[in-house]
Amino acid sequence: MQEAIATALQHNYGILLSRRDEQIAGNNVTRGNAGQLPSLTGNLTRTFNNNNINQRFGGNDPRVINGATSNIFNTNVTLGWTIFDGFGMFIAYDRLKTLRQQQQQITRATVEETVENVTNAYYDVVRQAGKITSLEAALKIGQARIDLTQAQVEVGVSAKVEVLTARVDYNADRSLLLQQQQALTAAKITLNNLLGRTPRLDFAPSDSLVVTRDLREDVMTAGIKANNPRLAQARLGADVATYNRKLARAARFPQVGIVSGYGLNRNINNAAFAGTVLTTSTNQVQGLNYGITASVPIFDGFNLRRLEQNARVVEEQSQLSLDQTTLQLDADAATAFAQYQNFLQLLDLEETNIQLARQNVDIALERYRLGLLTPLALREAQRNELAAETRLLDIRYSAKQAEIALRRLSGGLVRG
Repeated sequence: MQEAIATALQHNYGILLSRRDEQIAGNNVTRGNAGQLPSLTGNLTRTFNNNNINQRFGGNDPRVINGATSNIFNTNVTLGWTIFDGFGMFIAYDRLKTLRQQQQQITRATVEETVENVTNAYYDVVRQAGKITSLEAALKIGQARIDLTQAQVEVGVSAKVEVLTARVDYNADRSLLLQQQQALTAAKITLNNLLGRTPRLDFAPSDSLVVTRDLREDVMTAGIKANNPRLAQARLGADVATYNRKLARAARFPQVGIVSGYGLNRNINNAAFAGTVLTTSTNQVQGLNYGITASVPIFDGFNLRRLEQNARVVEEQSQLSLDQTTLQLDADAATAFAQYQNFLQLLDLEETNIQLARQNVDIALERYRLGLLTPLALREAQRNELAAETRLLDIRYSAKQAEIALRRLSGGLVRG
């Protein structure tokens, strides 16, 4: 069981995808993403021109230049830094940290739900294998019945039809065994899929199906409130909604920033005139610039008010979602605990019943050997034992499912 869980934690695709989402959420938690850091941009432009020029001043002859060339070189570095935005950048940073925590809880919930599925699938393999063991035991009894009946026919105390009937019943049990082997194969494929392994990879479970009988409802309820990842996720979702409302309100405040830059602009013109003389001119400007910017929203068609109102509604929705999640988890826990208690009672009953069924078969087989019991009565005793074995395995599995569900709801299925 522990090996199966360890394999799922490493290879289950649902867990792997959720961990990637958690990694993205963690990468997003930076002060730069929240808008607290400056931005620095470098620019460079180089332009070459080749033009035909025709200039005329008054009544003078035109000045014609073909293939006049020039080139412009421009480079600059600009700095922008918002120093006040209604504290929105600090709210945004806290929101990013909360989103990371929320994704961590989503990953944790995915892990616990996957472990629950893996555990159920593992014990389903144990259950199906147990049914095969019961059917194989029934076949041994069926073969013993055939041998006894054949011996009775040979000494003349039974008719051949009883041998044929015994063989028909034996073949019916073989048919059930073949069907059960297919059910076991399907259960193994399901578990392999959850473990991210090749579907046809064969294995034999080494753990038996044992149900814990001392779970307490008050402990489970307290565990849900303290440790359930879905509940924690809903709480963090409410916090995110509150941050979104505060961000919408921060947009109403002025935004103040500082700007600065250093640039170089050089223009070389090979077709410049100095009076009537054609010459080359070079113009170069370089230097530092700096300043402050401020903006305040005055009127934007009431969009800021609309966004803030919607943010309040979303905040209320998140609180309703939190209340709904709490109520649903309480209902799930109550249902699982009621099932758990009921299955424990059924389990006690069936564990007692299986002992009676096995004793009945042993006695029936011995009486049949002595000629004191009809084949029909022996077959009925055999069927009752097989049905009791099947019921015991199914109820034990259902009780284990209820136990696992309670542990998952209370956040105690996966430690660490």
